[in-house]
Amino acid sequence: MAKEKLSDVNKKEILESNELKAELSKGNFVSESGFSFRRTFTALKYPNYRLWFWGQMVSMLGTWMQITAQGFLIYDITRSPAYLGYVGFASGIPTWIFMLYGGVIADRFSKRKVLVITQTIMMLLAAILAILTFLKLVQPWHIILLAFLLGTANAFDAPSRISFVNELVDKPDLTNAIALNATMFNTATAIGPAVAGLAYAFAGPAWCFTINAVSFVGVIAALNKMKLKEHVTVHSGKSAFFEITEGLKYIGKDPVVRILILMVASVSLFGLSFVTLLPAWSVNILGGDSATNGFLQSARGAGALASALFIASLGRFNYKGKLLAIGSITFPILMIVFSFIHIIPISLVIIFALGSALILTMNIANSLVQTLVPDNLRGRVMG
Repeated sequence: MAKEKLSDVNKKEILESNELKAELSKGNFVSESGFSFRRTFTALKYPNYRLWFWGQMVSMLGTWMQITAQGFLIYDITRSPAYLGYVGFASGIPTWIFMLYGGVIADRFSKRKVLVITQTIMMLLAAILAILTFLKLVQPWHIILLAFLLGTANAFDAPSRISFVNELVDKPDLTNAIALNATMFNTATAIGPAVAGLAYAFAGPAWCFTINAVSFVGVIAALNKMKLKEHVTVHSGKSAFFEITEGLKYIGKDPVVRILILMVASVSLFGLSFVTLLPAWSVNILGGDSATNGFLQSARGAGALASALFIASLGRFNYKGKLLAIGSITFPILMIVFSFIHIIPISLVIIFALGSALILTMNIANSLVQTLVPDNLRGRVMG
C-alpha cells in the first residue's frame, strides 16, 4: 500500500514536471508576472521559513566574515597568490568527491537533522581556527586543512540546505523563497566582507573567526525550533552508488535539467575563481589593503542582492529563460572588463554589476531545477 501511494505521488510529480517543461519551452513558465514590491517577501508568511531565513542570515554574515578574513590572512602570512589557490582548491575539492553522496543523504534522511550536524561541525572548525589565530600558532597548513574539512562538511550540507526550502513553503511560492534565500545570502555577502575588512584592520582576524563560530548558534537554534512534519525515511535498499547513478541518469535523460546543470557547472568551474583571488588583486593590482578586499567583496554582494530582490519582486514571472540568457551572457563580458580596470572606484562599480549578473544566472537556474525535479531525486540532482 505504501509503495502504491509513493508511486502515485511520483507519477503526479512527473506529470507536474512535464507540464512545467512544456510551459518553459513556450516561454510561459507560470501565469502570474510583473513587478510588485508586495510579492518580494511572500515566503516570509510561512513560520518555518521565517526561522530559516533569519537564522541563516546571522550564520551567513559570520561565514562571509571568515571567508574574507581567511583569504587575507593566508595572503598576509605567505604574500603568495598561489596559497589563495591552495585554500580554494582545498575547500572546493571535497565538493567533487563527496557532494553526490551528500545528495543521497539528503534524499534518504531528515534534512533538518543533517543540517544540524553539518552546521555544528562547521561551528567547531571556525572555533578551532579562532583559537589558533588568537594564540598566534596559525600556519598556512592549518588554514588549508581546516578549509578542506569545512569544504567536506559543506559537501554534505549543501544538497540538504538547497533542497530544504521545499519543506518550508508551498510549491507556488518556491521561486519566491529561493529568491529570498539569495537575498539573505547576498545581504550577508554585501555586509560581511566590509565588516570583516574593517575588523581585520582594527582588531585582527581572530575576531572574525570567533564571530563566525558564534553565528552558527542562530541557524542551529532556528532548525531545532521549526515545526515540521515527521520525516519518513525513504530507502530503496539500493547502494549509494546506484542512487548516485540514478540521479545522473535523470540529468542525462532530461534535456532542460541537463542544460541548466551544465550552465551552473561551467559558471562555478570557470567563473567563480575571481572571488578566491580578490585579496591578491586588491593589494597587487589595485594597491589596496584588507579594507579594499572587504569593499570589493561587499560590492559584489550588493550587486547580487539587488538582482535577488528584483527576481523576488517579479513573483511567478514569465520568461525566466530570457533572463537566464541575459545573466549568462553578461557575466563573462563583465569579467573581462573587470580584469582590465585598475582603478578602485570603477572596479567597485563593475564588480557590483558582475555580482548582479552572477546571481541572475544562478538563482533562476536553481529555481527551475528545483521546480522541475521530482522530490525523490531532488537532493541528488541538486548535489
